[in-house]
Amino acid sequence: MIELEGVPELIDPVMVAAFEGWNDAGDAASTAVGHMDREFKGEVFAALDAEDYYDFQVNRPTVWMEDGVRKVTWPTTRLSVVRIQTPKPRDLVLVRGIEPSMRWRSFCNEILGFAHELGVEMVVVLGALLGDTPHTRPVPVTGVTSDADLATALNLEESRYEGPTGIVGILQEACTHAGIPAVSLWAAVPHYVSQPPNPKATLALLNRLEDLLDLRIPQGELPEDARAWQVGVDQLAAEDSEVAEYVQTLEEARDTAELPEASGEAIAKEFERYLRRRDPQPGGYASEGGDGVPQFRDLGRQPRPDDKDAADGAESGEDGTEHGGADDGTS
Repeated sequence: MIELEGVPELIDPVMVAAFEGWNDAGDAASTAVGHMDREFKGEVFAALDAEDYYDFQVNRPTVWMEDGVRKVTWPTTRLSVVRIQTPKPRDLVLVRGIEPSMRWRSFCNEILGFAHELGVEMVVVLGALLGDTPHTRPVPVTGVTSDADLATALNLEESRYEGPTGIVGILQEACTHAGIPAVSLWAAVPHYVSQPPNPKATLALLNRLEDLLDLRIPQGELPEDARAWQVGVDQLAAEDSEVAEYVQTLEEARDTAELPEASGEAIAKEFERYLRRRDPQPGGYASEGGDGVPQFRDLGRQPRPDDKDAADGAESGEDGTEHGGADDGTS
């Protein structure tokens, strides 16, 4: 039995999780959960025992000083609760950590134990993978579930993926077997500029989460950071003819693929999002912004085999985002 002290009765709780590592290209997913935790002033109520799940030679602890005293921070996964007031009160249980090195089934069972104890109605896991997507276009975000009824109700893709997976895929399947509705949202990050941070992909995930759960998340400085990120990549591309030509090829392929749809649904979603934000709420609009300088990967080298295997799953709708994704990023 999991004892939860100091956690109030929750309102229509949904668990939102993200994990650093293989499923977190550009740190887009973990940054999205961190953004919500910061904006809504989340209160940490639990942390998993790092000894049980992490190889400290892979994910090393860090030493730091506080008032002249040396302290150690161990890599782990923490859970916090935040309350969202707009458009109606609702609680989110935020799970943020690092993909575990071992004992994945026990790891998922422990998280699901918290979900059951808190009365969580649905689990949403955020992820990001490298893809052949141009940085100049909206970030493709795909919503995937293993539940056929949930796929129909929420207009999601039903997963048909077969191949290597990460903790996002394992946790989603664990939820399904435990009878908890589960969804994963995947953002596609350009493989040629994959270094974190990627505020444009983070913003796209948050926008998609808003649409999925019908709530409002203060964006803080993310829109400005996303524009600055794209300007920085534009400038780098202008200085490298090979990169500029490659980006143009991706743009043409993307535009051709989307032309028949005319993106009417995307325009409607943008208008709905605009209406949600017409009435600013007090507070919650100040957040830390990413200030990383984008750099290009070697275009002669395709994404790592594990990334490519996962990205190939996009056609089947689990570990990729390139095919059939909705546009939820900034332009």
